[in-house]
Amino acid sequence: MKSPRWFVVVGMAALSVCFAPAFFRAQEPAPAAPPAPTASQPPAPEKPQKQKYSHADEFLIIGTIFDPKGYAFPGVELRIRRSNEKKYRWDSYTNSRGEFAVRVPQGSDYEVVIHAKGFADQTRELNAKTGVSEARIVFRMESAGGTKK
Repeated sequence: MKSPRWFVVVGMAALSVCFAPAFFRAQEPAPAAPPAPTASQPPAPEKPQKQKYSHADEFLIIGTIFDPKGYAFPGVELRIRRSNEKKYRWDSYTNSRGEFAVRVPQGSDYEVVIHAKGFADQTRELNAKTGVSEARIVFRMESAGGTKK
């Protein structure tokens, strides 16, 4: 079966309307570079380069918290402060596998306190003054009464 000639002509016209702007846009000349400053114009001040952030001077506290039966304990609150301060500066919660990771500056002693409703709070002291860049700690929660269930 032959297509009517008018159908082919209309189809070609539709294609040229759709693709013509993209075709002509691709052939436009590139924009000219900004003119160089002349002797009467002072050069524009350059923006200072932003330095990339590095974790090189940080201490990583990594840990896992287990319930009394030895299962991962999600949702436990974790608070961290420098040992010589009263205010807690970092806080976090354990993930679904009972794990946490918090970055703190090197060069201090830290106190890590974990808290979960119905369980006794536990505290650990960490020394971030040595050349080590991380500490791995494990907590096993105990019920508030002191007896394990």
